[in-house]
Amino acid sequence: MVTCRTDRGRAGRVPITEQVTHRQMATGESLSGSDPENGRVRLLNSLSLDHRPEVGRAELCSSDDRPFAVGAGGADGDIDGTVERQGPAGRALAAAGRAVRVARVRRLAAALLVSLLVLIGCSVGDALRAPGNDSVAAKLAEWGRDHGFDGVITWLEQKTYRPPPTGGEPVGGIAEPGGEINVTQQPRRDSHPEGLPGPTTMTPLTHSPALPGEGVWHPVSTVRGRPAVQVATLRPDPAHTSFLAGLMWIDPTLVRGQLQPGTMDPGGHWQAADHITPQLAPSLVAVFNAGFRLNGASGGGYYSEHRTVVPLRNGAASLVLNNDGTAQVGAWNRDVRMGPAVASVRQNLVLLVDGGKVNPTCASGGTAQWGSTIGQAAFIHRSGFGVTANGAEVYVGGPALSVCSLGNLLAAAGVVRGMELDINPNWVSGTYFHRNPHGNPKGFRLFPGEQVSPAHYFTTSSRDWYGWYARH
Repeated sequence: MVTCRTDRGRAGRVPITEQVTHRQMATGESLSGSDPENGRVRLLNSLSLDHRPEVGRAELCSSDDRPFAVGAGGADGDIDGTVERQGPAGRALAAAGRAVRVARVRRLAAALLVSLLVLIGCSVGDALRAPGNDSVAAKLAEWGRDHGFDGVITWLEQKTYRPPPTGGEPVGGIAEPGGEINVTQQPRRDSHPEGLPGPTTMTPLTHSPALPGEGVWHPVSTVRGRPAVQVATLRPDPAHTSFLAGLMWIDPTLVRGQLQPGTMDPGGHWQAADHITPQLAPSLVAVFNAGFRLNGASGGGYYSEHRTVVPLRNGAASLVLNNDGTAQVGAWNRDVRMGPAVASVRQNLVLLVDGGKVNPTCASGGTAQWGSTIGQAAFIHRSGFGVTANGAEVYVGGPALSVCSLGNLLAAAGVVRGMELDINPNWVSGTYFHRNPHGNPKGFRLFPGEQVSPAHYFTTSSRDWYGWYARH
């Protein structure tokens, strides 16, 4: 039996007074507990350490007085160093020290993780409880992008993207739009203009004969007896022939536009409402989404009510609303610029249609031009807006669209300058309405695959959007 006694009062000695048998020293038995019957005791209370400050070591006495060198102990003489001379007892001692350190790290990591989860849970809970009727998936995605997970969200979108099927025809063909109006009433002959000439039937983009009703415009809302809003349906390209995109033509002589703020984009307090109020409802004829988030994704700025929320960027595609409610689209400070008649400016990416031609970089421009989400070549829900040569305003939305096919749809409708707006099913939302002087108007989705409800903007919206109202 070996006994190594130390004295705390002596310099450099670690006080250990327990005993350890030679068998324990040789075999490392009973390292985790005490067995009085066999004379075993805990190893950490039975080893005698001789601490030598001059070399920063403690020495473990063995039965033949040959020391096992270990690293200097921790606080209060804890044995947590690394054994240099190998042996069963030394290895056991090192293992015990490592276990202590690992346990400490794990406890600290667990505490930090719990704290982090509590903070994240509170933050996510606030996001899910935010006003509005955005889907849970949309709210979680927006929370992630606002809290440093933009790359993760984009990666998930790319990994979960599945190209839409090609070929085939739309189920049930092309139906007449809901809410079509038979325009028979003669327009009033007063001081108001009688409206722009209506749009003409569009040529299919499929390189094949048109399906019955394809490319034909249908009046769905009137002002003073004239068609103020007309809609049409087109298949987007020669490959995705079972999908239908919707196009909405708006007459600015009969309808005025208004940029409406969202609670997140742009946030803050505004005179304009963030939802369709009882005061706006009687004159409402159409709504649709605005552009990408203002957190940098849009590549542009935001101006409204004489306030600049995000600085306007030269050359960015810009949807400009004038004080009279008419719209312009162009490259900032080239086609459109600030002036006393400007009511609002919403920028998003670069021009998609310029001079009636689709931007040739629509398939190759990359994130610098078309955003950093799922990519310009992906066929997903997309939307866009543009103006024709005579000032008519056109909104396009639909599924299975690339940036190029979106541009082709705008150009097919006669757009001379157009831009991409928001993308993905949670945000592409074109709706037209039948006005009701005694309550909320009845809304109709623009295209069959639209996922956003016509009632979406009757409650608080997190993102900005456009409302179009009848002129009186």
